Amino acid sequence: MTAKTFDFPFIIFSIIISIFGAIIGMQLITSLGITPNTSIIGALIAMLIARIPMKMFYKYRSIENQNLIQTSISAATFGAANSLLIPLGIPFVMGMPELIIPMLIGSGLALLIDVFILYKVFDSKLFSSNETWPPGVATAEALKAGDEGGSKAKFLSIGILGGLVGSHFGIAMSAFGVAFIGNIWALSMFGIGLLLRGYSVQLFGVDLNAYYIPHGMMIGAGSVALLQFIFTLWKAKQEKAADSQQGVHINSRTDSDIKKGFGIGFVLYLLAAALLAVIGGIVGEMTLLQTIMFVLFAAFAALASEIIVGIAAMHSGWFPAFAVTLIALLIGMMLGFPPIALALLTGFTAATGPAFADLGYDFKSGAILRKDQKTAMELFGRRQQLKSSLIGFGVAIVMVALFHDTFFSQDLVPPVDRVYATTIESGLTGNIGMLLLLWAIPGAIIQLIGGPKRQMGILFATGLLLVNPIAGWAVLAGILIRFIILKVKGQEAENAMYTMAAGFIAGDAIYSFFTSLWKMK
Repeated sequence: MTAKTFDFPFIIFSIIISIFGAIIGMQLITSLGITPNTSIIGALIAMLIARIPMKMFYKYRSIENQNLIQTSISAATFGAANSLLIPLGIPFVMGMPELIIPMLIGSGLALLIDVFILYKVFDSKLFSSNETWPPGVATAEALKAGDEGGSKAKFLSIGILGGLVGSHFGIAMSAFGVAFIGNIWALSMFGIGLLLRGYSVQLFGVDLNAYYIPHGMMIGAGSVALLQFIFTLWKAKQEKAADSQQGVHINSRTDSDIKKGFGIGFVLYLLAAALLAVIGGIVGEMTLLQTIMFVLFAAFAALASEIIVGIAAMHSGWFPAFAVTLIALLIGMMLGFPPIALALLTGFTAATGPAFADLGYDFKSGAILRKDQKTAMELFGRRQQLKSSLIGFGVAIVMVALFHDTFFSQDLVPPVDRVYATTIESGLTGNIGMLLLLWAIPGAIIQLIGGPKRQMGILFATGLLLVNPIAGWAVLAGILIRFIILKVKGQEAENAMYTMAAGFIAGDAIYSFFTSLWKMK
């Protein structure tokens, strides 16, 4: 691949497919409350176009260019739906239409800062390209199978067929596939969390959500995870020399890159939060001290959100963006912010995390496709993907700016916005703060026991925050089958198992995409 990839026709095609992704994302997030994984769809479109016997389409035969196309559509889908339309829907639902444009500016800035930080820290000690990032594996394996054919295509096809059939019968095939790829400890805790949340009423006669148990667990686990991040940075320099001597994967990003990424990112979040406070009009609503607290907490919540969401996405392919945003909202309420400030805080926090996770998946796809290349070539390829993602995110910002009113005028808003609005309007009652603090303790202990590599606390809390017991059974069943296969067949079965697992994830993504379109119709 050469730098000439980004010629005018390629950019135009990237914009067109990004518009398609943004429309799909906005339609589905408002009608069904979900955002489909369009990475696989983008990869399939690029592979089909590459087979058109015309010279102008020859460049799409490059597997790297196909990856750039899927990066664009994926960025546009998640950017438009999760990072922009959800934040804009909050002031609309709360009857504050004057805040929609300030929220668009604030969430757009938060989205771009999110992308900048991920680009700086991907393939570092904290967010290594060696970690799972399951949807990224699925997309890369699909692209490789289309390029190579042979046994890889066979195993992937079997996996996709299994994913389609299993999804049709209500099995969470993406969760099943992830179990064959990810860290067993982290995924086991994820599966247990899903089952506990799903069956807590039947088993214990208690709704965990009513006592804010999942939220408290995530606060405790997230707090420890942030401390573990700091500790990892501190010891990264000492480990680097030892790793190079032992043949361990050497990350392309250094501890200096991490410090710059998060350091500059936090400063940018502070500036964006301050701008949001001014244009949102909350400066006149609050005291100077409250305004300073708002800016500091909004920047911290945005940074914490992307870290926690990024960890969950990296290990499980699922990210609890809604729940983490709700936690930030609850803490903001405890800090005494007025409703207008809470609306802006919630939207600003919601804008971060999904783009971080989604671009992480895309970078993982690229890292797999560029495996064994020199660091300079890997970084060059990642820069190309960044360009493609910026096309997608740019299209997302324009599309949401142009069409958000079309959706809102029909009272079409993401369902999660009504939850945020109801929470703000009802206020805090009872001893919520004490419950959050109480359940933060076991969450912190589990995270400490698992350590920064396994992220058991974060994944357990993620499972508790999601209502999907079927996915819990799928994860634990997949882990059991994985264990049996490795015992019987040995490590030589691992590659075929990974490819088939990627097929399960891809099949689930394809099924959910087209069934969502059908339901929307």
